[in-house]
Amino acid sequence: MATNGTHANGFASKAGSTIPIASRLKEGRALAQDVWSIYNAANLPADCINLGQGYMNFPPPQWVKDAANQALGTVAANHYSHPKGRIRLREAIKKHYGPVLGRDLDVESEVLVTSGANEGQYSVFTAFLEHGDEVIMFEPYFDQYLPSVVFNGGKPVYVPLHPPAESRKVISTGDDWKIDFDELRRAVTSRTKMIIINNPHNPVGKVFKREELEKIGDIAKEFNLLVMSDEVYDCLVFDGREHIPIATLPGMWDRTVSVYSVGKAFAATGWRIGYLIGPSWIINPTLAATTRIVFCSNSPLQEAAAAGLEEASKRNFFEIQNKEYEERRAILINAFDRLGLKYTLPQGSYFVLLDISSVSWPEDFPFPKSLDGRGKDFKACWFIALRLGVSSIPVSELYCDEHREIGERFARFAFCKDIDMLKQAGERLQGLAKYLR
Repeated sequence: MATNGTHANGFASKAGSTIPIASRLKEGRALAQDVWSIYNAANLPADCINLGQGYMNFPPPQWVKDAANQALGTVAANHYSHPKGRIRLREAIKKHYGPVLGRDLDVESEVLVTSGANEGQYSVFTAFLEHGDEVIMFEPYFDQYLPSVVFNGGKPVYVPLHPPAESRKVISTGDDWKIDFDELRRAVTSRTKMIIINNPHNPVGKVFKREELEKIGDIAKEFNLLVMSDEVYDCLVFDGREHIPIATLPGMWDRTVSVYSVGKAFAATGWRIGYLIGPSWIINPTLAATTRIVFCSNSPLQEAAAAGLEEASKRNFFEIQNKEYEERRAILINAFDRLGLKYTLPQGSYFVLLDISSVSWPEDFPFPKSLDGRGKDFKACWFIALRLGVSSIPVSELYCDEHREIGERFARFAFCKDIDMLKQAGERLQGLAKYLR
């Protein structure tokens, strides 16, 4: 029943007079047409090769899938798990990551299984952020950080990684993307509560050096800040580069929560299984938050994830997988080399940043209205997708408005695809040669 244009559930029925939505959706860019909806497959040619989104077009290892099927055949794994995570998986995490972190992990108070790394991060924000607390994030940032911080009352504070000035002329690496530590220090205020570090970094592919991590850690200790270390690409590090968890540095375990992902480790991004490792004073309140957000995570796939970690070292899985990703990376960058284009050679993760500042397009090329007001990289990526049939992601989306121009020089290409797809994409991209100035 409705009265005077008002529905029985209490909201107005006339356009323009509905109950207002929460401001956090706007502040967190949740309502804006984001890069993922603009470069959605539905908006691109049907045969466009998707190197924009970071999901694989190949399955998890067969032995991990077999473990999932076995779990589905049991009774217990088809029902609720403990909010902490299934004990088998927590024990597997302890065995795998204890040596990495140099600790005898307590599976009851220092390990927490979450519904993907993203939900784990969200739960940390829920547990620790008060309204107006500031969270420092390095740009370009993983796009989910922003809404997750804002939805929990936090205020993002942006500190850019500064790319090499000559990115159009020389091939660089993550080492050439620099933190201005004076700038980082100036970003800290009395309201700062947390720093997010993504290592290995998406989308730069930077694997932070020890001295960089030490300087970040020194600032965190000086100002008593919590550090969220997003390490979901920890198992994808190339060319013998050493990945150093910031939690292993002196004085950092006690203020760091490390975030990991089964999806990245075992090519199972849709499984939505992640885990957090940290001191009990961080994990216990985060457990209280995640219990009220999702209660527990997918039970049978936790069993499969446990099997993956249990078997990985016996099968030399991560070493083999890294070599396979290095081969994929080589195919993609070879395509860029043939064009004479420069890029940031990733030390980790599965993304390459290509300098697209020399890409041009016909003056009359039709761009959709959704690109109005966006960075130049949006048009370059759209042109490449429509004209050449290879999609990528414009990097300015991963910056605040003030720093957007830094990202406009780059497009992100994912190489978490099979060899045939990458070779086909590489051949298509050669058509870009006539549009370079």
